[in-house]
This record gives sequence, structure tokens and C-alpha cells, in this order.
Amino acid sequence: MKNSFKIALVFIISIIVTGCKKEEKTPSYYKGDLTIFTDESFQSVTEALADGYMINYPETRIKVETKKEDLGLLDLLKGNAKVIVMSRNLNPEEIKTYEERTDLKFLPAKFAADAVVFVVPKDSPKESITMEEINAGLLSDNKDFIFDGTNSSNLNFVAEKLKKQPKDLKFSIIPGNQKIIEELGKFPNKIGVIGLNTFSRPYDKNSEKLRDMVKVLPVVDKGKSYNADFEGLRSMEYPFTRVLYFLANEGNFNIANGFIRFSCTHLGQKIVQKEGLQPYNIYKREVQMR
Repeated sequence: MKNSFKIALVFIISIIVTGCKKEEKTPSYYKGDLTIFTDESFQSVTEALADGYMINYPETRIKVETKKEDLGLLDLLKGNAKVIVMSRNLNPEEIKTYEERTDLKFLPAKFAADAVVFVVPKDSPKESITMEEINAGLLSDNKDFIFDGTNSSNLNFVAEKLKKQPKDLKFSIIPGNQKIIEELGKFPNKIGVIGLNTFSRPYDKNSEKLRDMVKVLPVVDKGKSYNADFEGLRSMEYPFTRVLYFLANEGNFNIANGFIRFSCTHLGQKIVQKEGLQPYNIYKREVQMR
């Protein structure tokens, strides 16, 4: 009788222990590891949001890894990533592939308005740039525009805005947005094309240093000049305003979707604002995202 009781007791304890182990391994929004793939152009805001999430949920560990926008999308479709940051619109074929591969509806989680900006050295006499100049320059063999590489968010977005394919544009390359700023002085007749988030943080010393090295050109369209400032982003009148959004490959509410929800809440949107970008959700009555 005692032996039977001991066997039953051991059996019950083993079930409890096994159950606890399973519970420990269960994914959750408040603990675990996550890697987010983002283009270097919006690395700063992504890292700031990741830091904010880890402060709120100390048992989470989020790593932000930079990867060209198109390559990050491929990783998501292959199941090698749970969350990526995107700026360009997906075409119908890409949306169909996303929904087939992930078994999810395409629901981009928009969280910020950023911009692609055109910069020249501080001592350049150039004060603005027209849409016609941008169009003509990107078809010229002179390759007067400098991008941070192929497959990058900046190139993709400008091509999309001009209704062209990236492969049809002619340009020079200096790898990295910050490198473009640092080396632009060596090429006085060139125009750098970078992401605003590269130096948008108002009180960051490195951002201040980078801003002091270049001049951001207003874009003139149909005779009217537009700036990539808060007003230009909020109204989306600045022609190269872009909306940043998260795309996930996670069907339940674990750390990936927890992070996305946090980024779109009031606290996450305040972090976006501190990055010098326009929050997407915090001013619903003012933001006119088209």
C-alpha cells in the first residue's frame, strides 16, 4: 500500500514539474528574445523603441540588426525574422506572397513619419532642389546623387516616388547614411540622399555634429518649397515623407506583437517624437497620412 502511494506521489510530482517546465518555455510578450531587422536609415528610432520596451519588460532582450530593406523582407518571408521595419509600399504580388507564407493578413503597423532628405556640404551655394532636378539627375550618367547602396530604403522610396524601378536610376554609392554626410565634402558637386532619422534626434551630440556638416535642401515642387520639418511631415506635404511600419511573422500575442503594440501606444509614440520624427498615432486629428 505504501509503495502504491509512493508511486502515485512520484507520478503527480513529475506531472507538476513537467507542467512548470512547459510553462517556463511558453512564449510571452513580457519575456524572451527578439531580433528586429531594420534598414540603417531608421535604426535609431527602432533602437529607441526597443530600449523603451526592455525598460518596461526587464525579462525581454531585443536585438536590433541592420539589414537592407529588401533583404529584411526576404528574411521575414522565409521565416527567419519575426519583425521587420519597412517604409516602401509592397506591391500586390508581395502582399500575396506575405499572406501565403505567414498565413496572416497584411496589416502594416504604422508608427512614424520619417523622410528622405537631400543634403549638400554646408558651404555649398545650393539652397534648394526641384523635383525636375531630382528626376533628371537620377537619369543622368553624371551620377550626381549619392545613396547608401542598392536594396536600401532610401533608394526604394525615391524610386517609388518617381514611379521608376531602382534598377533604372543612375547614382553613386557611399555605404551608410552617416558616411555619406562625413564624406560629402570630398564631392562638392554631389548631393547626398539620406534618411532623416540619421540625424533627427534634437539633443543628441552625434546628430548635432552631423547636422552641422551639411545643409538639408528644401524640395521645390510646382513652384512651392517644402521642408522636412515637423509641419512638413505632419501634413505630408514634404514630397519625400514616408511612413514607417512594422511587419510581423507571428500569429499570436508574444514578444513580437507585444513590441509592435507598445510602439503604437502613447508611450511608444512619445519615444518616436523624442527621436525627432512625427508620431503616427499620437495626433490622430492632425496627421494627414495619405
